[in-house]
Amino acid sequence: MEGSPSFIFLLILFHILVTLRWTSAIEPSCRTKCGQLEVKYPLGTGSGCGSPRFHPHVTCAPGGGDGQLLLTTHTGSYPITSISYDNSTLTISPPSMSNCTSMQPSPTKLGLDWASPFQLGPSTFILLSCAPLTSSLTIKGTPICDPSSSYLCASIYTCPAVVTLGLPLFPPTNTCCVYSPASLNTKDDFDPYELKCAGYASVVSLGDVPTDPSQWQYGVALKYTLGGLENYNTATSCHSCELSGGVCGYSPPGNSFLCVCKNGFNTSTDCYYYNHGQDFFMSSTTQITCKFWLGLLAGLLFCMAA
Repeated sequence: MEGSPSFIFLLILFHILVTLRWTSAIEPSCRTKCGQLEVKYPLGTGSGCGSPRFHPHVTCAPGGGDGQLLLTTHTGSYPITSISYDNSTLTISPPSMSNCTSMQPSPTKLGLDWASPFQLGPSTFILLSCAPLTSSLTIKGTPICDPSSSYLCASIYTCPAVVTLGLPLFPPTNTCCVYSPASLNTKDDFDPYELKCAGYASVVSLGDVPTDPSQWQYGVALKYTLGGLENYNTATSCHSCELSGGVCGYSPPGNSFLCVCKNGFNTSTDCYYYNHGQDFFMSSTTQITCKFWLGLLAGLLFCMAA
């Protein structure tokens, strides 16, 4: 018995099971921060985190130490620079967007996916280096330039960076258009080239000095909605989950609510019990692996006993 191959193999299996460490390296848990941003429901850092409506639109991409929160659409991926959970808004910074210190042509469109929970928020788009006269710019026959905000064109055209758009210093403002409130075209895109403009800036706040473009806060504000897939029970469960130190998530394919605890346990309620006295992480992938080994061990024991 002691020298039999079955007994030796059994000892090897037992050693593997005893020394197996439960780690998060196989399947990372949901995170409460990505980069410098706090990530809370309904946003999430990856699959199974936050609300299922926001994945794969919002993810935490590796890089910069703690990662970078990105919004991904059919036109590209955009860094998320700020989030207001109270107002259900976030701000993105498209790489081709201009500002007072750096202006560049915008050959790419800015678009939102029609099935996503996002829509344009309260941003002021300033179209730059357009074909004059911008007073003739129309969409479906409707003029889009706001003459009451033309002072914004005069202000941003004082920035020396305008020369990178092929404009002279202090260019005439008839090549600039304040497009507010902006809207997307039928393809859910914002396309400066379609409007015969070389570039654009988007401003979410004018700051304390509205005529000083170096003090403006640049970015594209987006509003988000939970939609009909979320209900009162989910919101209540999520609040309880977050109070207990957990992260709100969901379980595919049914997308039922889950509270992801710090040690990796998933629960349908909260983490008050699971966050105490646990020092290991059990991901769903690890659970499947361990069930396999335990099943194999049980089968061997049965065969040896037979």
